[in-house]
Amino acid sequence: MSQSSPRRLPRGRHALSRTEVERVHRDRLCAAMAAAMTEKGYVGTSVEDVLKLARVSRQSFYGLFSSKIDCFMAAFDIASELLRHRLEGAAEGGGDPLARFERAFTAYLDALASEPGYARLFLVEVYAAGPEAIQRRSDIQHDLAEALVGLMGLSGEAAVFACQIVVSAVGAMVTPAVAAGDMEALRAVGPPVTEHVRLLLRSGVMDG
Repeated sequence: MSQSSPRRLPRGRHALSRTEVERVHRDRLCAAMAAAMTEKGYVGTSVEDVLKLARVSRQSFYGLFSSKIDCFMAAFDIASELLRHRLEGAAEGGGDPLARFERAFTAYLDALASEPGYARLFLVEVYAAGPEAIQRRSDIQHDLAEALVGLMGLSGEAAVFACQIVVSAVGAMVTPAVAAGDMEALRAVGPPVTEHVRLLLRSGVMDG
C-alpha cells in the first residue's frame, strides 16, 4: 500500500482533463483521510482536517464525496485494492502450500508495516465508522479466506473453514500492533502463524 501524498496539481492552467483532476483530488483526499485518522481516529477526524491535509477545497470534496463516511469508504476501498495487489504479486511463483502461504503472509505484513495510516484505517478505524464499514471489512475477510484456499491449492469444506479461521485470527492478532503503531510487534506475528499453518498442513486438518 502506498500512502505517499499524490502529486499536487500545478498552479494556473494545466493540461489535465477534468477526470484526471478529479482522480488526483480523490487520491489526495483518501490519503489525507488515512493520515488524519492516525492522529485523531475516525470519530475525532473532521472533513476540515482532511481538507487541510489534502489541500483541496471544500467544494472539490463535496463534488466527489457526500460525507466523511463516503470519503472513508473510498479510502478503505483503496487500501483493500492495494493490499490485494500486494498479495497477488506474492502469489506468483511456485513452492509447496506452506511456502506460498509464507510468501503471501510476509507480503501482507510488509504492506501493513509500510503504510501505518492505511493499515490503521483498514484494521482499526473501520469499527468506528459504522455498520456499512464493518460489513465491508467482513466481506474482505471472506474474500481473503477464499484467496488463501486458492493460493495454497486446497479444497474441501475443512480446508475452507481452516482458512477462514486463519484469516480471522490473523486480523485479531495484527490489529493491536497496528493500533499501537508497533511495527516490530506486527512483524513478530509472522513466524508463529506460519508455524501454526505448517502444523495444520502436517496434521491433515487443511486437506480436502
